[in-house]
Amino acid sequence: MKIKGFIFDLDGVIVDTAKYHFLAWRKLANSVGVDFTEEQNEQLKGVSRVKSLEKILAWGSITLSDDKFTELMTKKNHDYLKYVDQMDESEILPDVTKVLAYLQFKSQPISLGSASKNARNILKKVSLFESFDAIVDGTDVSKGKPNPEVFLTAAKLLNLPPEDCIVFEDSLAGIQAANNANMISIGIGSSEVLFEADFVFKDFTEISTEFIDMLLTEELKLKNQS
Repeated sequence: MKIKGFIFDLDGVIVDTAKYHFLAWRKLANSVGVDFTEEQNEQLKGVSRVKSLEKILAWGSITLSDDKFTELMTKKNHDYLKYVDQMDESEILPDVTKVLAYLQFKSQPISLGSASKNARNILKKVSLFESFDAIVDGTDVSKGKPNPEVFLTAAKLLNLPPEDCIVFEDSLAGIQAANNANMISIGIGSSEVLFEADFVFKDFTEISTEFIDMLLTEELKLKNQS
């Protein structure tokens, strides 16, 4: 059995904070006269706050001053954090803790690799902060996914080469970032959206300990490296 690095995205993988982002972005969009649908929200997954606001303004053909742009970003984050402050362990998605516990049992290093600047606070809210050997979030990197910086930084903190790391992601940009980093990519969600991943599961209830054991013994054929 080899030592592998297991890197988890946060939003949509460990917890479903996407619903809180949606509510906060919709409130912001509506405040500047832009309609905001759940389909549009899908386009913001895994995207930085700056790029997300730029997309919303483009949808409404709106131009703002730098000061107003910054003000809106701050307001969106304030609204989002009001939801985050109410989070607890019940927000953890099904069987995430089972997979984390099994990796710890197997003495495998675990890292977070998230674009969220609130990742550390969220992990503390749901009592998972201590489960991670390393945490890389939006405060630690300058390039957003699909750039692989967040995952390469995580691998470095785990003292492992990228090719020995496995990434769990729910966004296409995140899967592309993992592939760009030369890591095994595991999609959590829809195979229609995450078709570039090496493996796709609906959620962690579909990931067996046998599958993890096969990852550790390298007995799986990868789609993106076949």
